[in-house]
Amino acid sequence: MLRPLSSARLQFTSRFWRHSQRHVHHKHPIQPPHHVQSLAFSSTPARRFDSLMDTTNFTETQLTVRSAIATLCSKFPPSYWQHHDATETDPTDFHAALAADGWLGIALPESLGGSGLGISEATIMMQTIAESGAGMAGAQAIHANVYATQPLAKFGRREQVEETIPRIVDGTWRTCFGVTEPNAGLDTLRLSTTATRTQDGSAYAISGQKIWITCAQVARKMILLARTKAREEVGKPSEALSLFCIDLDRNSPGLSMRKIRKMGGRAVDANEVFFDNYVVPSSALIGEEGQGFKIILHGMNAERCLLAGEALGLGYAALNRAAKYARERVVFERPIGMNQGIAHPLADAYMKLEAAKLATYHAAQLYDASTTDPSIKQDAVGIAANSAKYVAAEAAFTACERAVLTHGGMGYAAEYDVERWLRECFVPRIAPVSREMVLNFMSEKVLGLPRSY
Repeated sequence: MLRPLSSARLQFTSRFWRHSQRHVHHKHPIQPPHHVQSLAFSSTPARRFDSLMDTTNFTETQLTVRSAIATLCSKFPPSYWQHHDATETDPTDFHAALAADGWLGIALPESLGGSGLGISEATIMMQTIAESGAGMAGAQAIHANVYATQPLAKFGRREQVEETIPRIVDGTWRTCFGVTEPNAGLDTLRLSTTATRTQDGSAYAISGQKIWITCAQVARKMILLARTKAREEVGKPSEALSLFCIDLDRNSPGLSMRKIRKMGGRAVDANEVFFDNYVVPSSALIGEEGQGFKIILHGMNAERCLLAGEALGLGYAALNRAAKYARERVVFERPIGMNQGIAHPLADAYMKLEAAKLATYHAAQLYDASTTDPSIKQDAVGIAANSAKYVAAEAAFTACERAVLTHGGMGYAAEYDVERWLRECFVPRIAPVSREMVLNFMSEKVLGLPRSY
């Protein structure tokens, strides 16, 4: 399932902080996380994570990442997430803790403050965060930092990248991803937010609206997709879109936000963001004008892998909690787990999660391998990543629903966490692409059926 990493990749913890001495943007040099530094790859096994997931065939690097993240997350127990969910307040100190240990750059180049690891390691990090009890809220607090920076790192100008990414990695700046619009939905090629060049060419004026922008309230930067030409002015609709890395300067005219109250993941904000001739310098453009859609495709498959991992974490957390309750809860003088009406649905949920796990880490491995192996086609990566996102989201929903039902009336109580996880498990079923659009993609790309949309 998971191909062993090269010996160079296995040495990532010694390289993880070494590069920090070379970057002037870090206020404080990144120090090796003590809980990672003490793990010797050659002989010391990673600490066992309290999980139902079988970790056979995971690489030593992946297990070390999992152990280190589990240790960090243990400082933020479920009560922490219950509080932030109830008060709808950002988990700022959680984000800071991950930044302090250098984890926000896990899949970014060393030269930019990252660790130089792959999406496989980033996926297991995101899974472990969700599985720790943080759920989707904990994962979404750093989600954009991991995947939205990928297109910037690959296609941005040197000065643009060196100014921005190290500050995101060290936690100085947070970022968000601005693509979705209320009148376009999943039809990205029809988005209407415009970025119009000023007469002297030194800036763009942005006008339009974005919606469901996670962490916009706390973000300093936004990776923004906007229209720089009308559809009829270009040969392909995709050539009318450009990608920008913009400042979210709330003191400048033309920018406003409205927070959206939502069902789950309340610890992280979701927003409508409004632009009205909001001016950004032309240097905010990522890559070439008109290539924005192609550029964001670079990050989409990575995001699907990460979201699949987050869904897995949510599902395993819920199932673990349900199994524990079923062993301990006694009704009619016997633990309820003795009843097949309880045991069988939970066993079925476990097998669904394990199957989704195989799909998820196959997709992540394929994504990583495709960055250096030209024989791996992007269609194959897309099929694997979309499949993983779909099956992991469905497995998580099954586990979370059954966890609530296993708890009976107490499943409705906030203190048991399973109701929070059930509310959050709808996110990977809906975003970043719906189940139905994944099925459309598979029908067309795999089965060769006529396109239905």
